[in-house]
Amino acid sequence: MIRSFFFILRLAAAWFGVFLLLAMLSSATPGLEHQDVAPLFIIGLLVVAYVVTNAFSHLRRVRLIAGHVDRDTLANRHRRQIEVPFEAGEVFDLLDAAIRELPRVEDIESARDSLQVSAKVQRPNLYGRSRTDRQGRVHNYSRWTRNQILATVTPGEDSGSITLICEPETGAWSDWFRVDGGTNLENAEAVVRAISRRIAERRRTERVSTTRTVTEKELAVAKLSLLHAQVEPHFLYNTLASAQYLTRNDPPRADIMLGHLIDFLRRSLPRTEDAQSTLGDELDRSRAYLEILKLRMGARLALQIDVPEELRTIPLPPMMLQTLVENAIKHGLEPKPGGGTVWILARRNDHRVAITVADDGEGFNSTNAGTGIGLRNVRERLQLVYGGDAQLAVVANFPNGVAATISVPLAAREEPIHV
Repeated sequence: MIRSFFFILRLAAAWFGVFLLLAMLSSATPGLEHQDVAPLFIIGLLVVAYVVTNAFSHLRRVRLIAGHVDRDTLANRHRRQIEVPFEAGEVFDLLDAAIRELPRVEDIESARDSLQVSAKVQRPNLYGRSRTDRQGRVHNYSRWTRNQILATVTPGEDSGSITLICEPETGAWSDWFRVDGGTNLENAEAVVRAISRRIAERRRTERVSTTRTVTEKELAVAKLSLLHAQVEPHFLYNTLASAQYLTRNDPPRADIMLGHLIDFLRRSLPRTEDAQSTLGDELDRSRAYLEILKLRMGARLALQIDVPEELRTIPLPPMMLQTLVENAIKHGLEPKPGGGTVWILARRNDHRVAITVADDGEGFNSTNAGTGIGLRNVRERLQLVYGGDAQLAVVANFPNGVAATISVPLAAREEPIHV
């Protein structure tokens, strides 16, 4: 209350001082010293009364806008410092859009290179009516003055700081004689609200995108786990059926087959939820699988492995190599009357490792094309674990068969999705 009183008193005193100075100059001017100053005094009182009325209106409107009255809210000029956790270019775009959305904004100057935006804002006629001329143009009673906005973005490390200044278009001296009716406070709050709304909208979009991505990854992991679960029981059933037959007809071979099956199952059991496998573990698993098939297929299946010992420790998603080996058997060698050979090769090239599973089977043809689920499984798992840093290439092998090559970096990305 006291602050409001002194605010009004300051404006009234400033205008009263102006008219007092005019009266003194009038009395000191030759030829005017005997003039009656009463009219000037009456005009001064009317002007002061008008200023006091505007000051009361200013106080009332500031209280409505800010909810309280203090030195900062009563001022005609307002400064805001806004920290935005985005890159400076994005912050500039938010700021520029927020200022352009202000009502009655005009003369906008936007300089992206210097990260500055300036604009003029017509001050509304808060308590009067607008009038329209014959051409339909609207003239406001307070059109003689405008507010202005100057905003600058200061780049930071992955962030930007906005310095926002809202003030009358006139010089600072005018603050002693006029009030802006809270319009600059309103402009400053409007820009801050618009920026906050856009930041919140951006955050919501990011959360929705993150949630969608997590959901898609969870669905992919669930689908891949289901595919994995569908493959193993089929192989286990066939192997146990073969072992049962060999138990009656060739017990030593049955014992060897069961030993390879135990090794395969032991290496297939998950360690922990987030554990990756290694090329060595996957190679031993595939070798056990192929040794079982060699007992079933006999001379129709040959195996050649060429993997340097130092590459056995590189990380590799589980069952990925196994999928390529199963494809080579199922679509390459089993349909071929005479069988053939499976090659497993690994080579290092700079910071990448290429792992190839090749066969000299039937190759690409319509009779053994399959559904493509296994290869799609591999590609999706590579995407989940390595992003775009890994590839799967499937080409024809010369002179017969197919060669599938997985190319992966020596180290997976920092936060892989293990499947």
